[in-house]
Amino acid sequence: MRNKASPGEYLAFLSIKYEVDSGELFYALISAEEKQKARCGNLSIECRGKTQDKAIFLIMNGSRVVAQFPVSEEFLLERGNPIKDFMKTDMIRRHLVKKSRGSRSLPIGDLRTGMSHVNLKAKVLEIPRPKLVVTRFGNYASVANALIADETGTIKLCLWNEQINSISIGDTIQIENARTSTFRGERQVRIGKKGTLSNIEDLGSQPEEGHSS
Repeated sequence: MRNKASPGEYLAFLSIKYEVDSGELFYALISAEEKQKARCGNLSIECRGKTQDKAIFLIMNGSRVVAQFPVSEEFLLERGNPIKDFMKTDMIRRHLVKKSRGSRSLPIGDLRTGMSHVNLKAKVLEIPRPKLVVTRFGNYASVANALIADETGTIKLCLWNEQINSISIGDTIQIENARTSTFRGERQVRIGKKGTLSNIEDLGSQPEEGHSS
């Protein structure tokens, strides 16, 4: 899989597999190129050398080598976070399918405030018009509290920025590694940086491959 995937696609895969934010991973690569070493969550990144148009990165998880591969200077100079553009490729969808099959989904009726590592499958009933808010970091962000349901009940799902447009009313979604909270008296599911949100119809339409990753 590493040989077939582009660097951007493989970095997207690593961000999901090791539960690190794709934006933080991208900036850790830039930092490692400048300072030789950087950390991102449980991953350590080292720039092992440069050619005329590429930097060679070694990525480790503790003492275990995860990967070593070149990343073009053109990719590293892109604005924003180019890794997120690869989050909907076939390889990422297949990995999310495999991951969701190995986890047990909780019924919405069993969710209680303060739970973490929550996995659930639900249908999207409502997505209200997003509101513009100021975060505690002083940045502007769009937020919408969607209503999702399964056969045991309903709950609000807090969506931020690009998450809002990633799903539609009527979609069946899979949520992984989320947490529950209460806001203004209503139960909420919050995905956070380590959680994932995916559309089951989109994932299920991708063919499975026989070889393992």
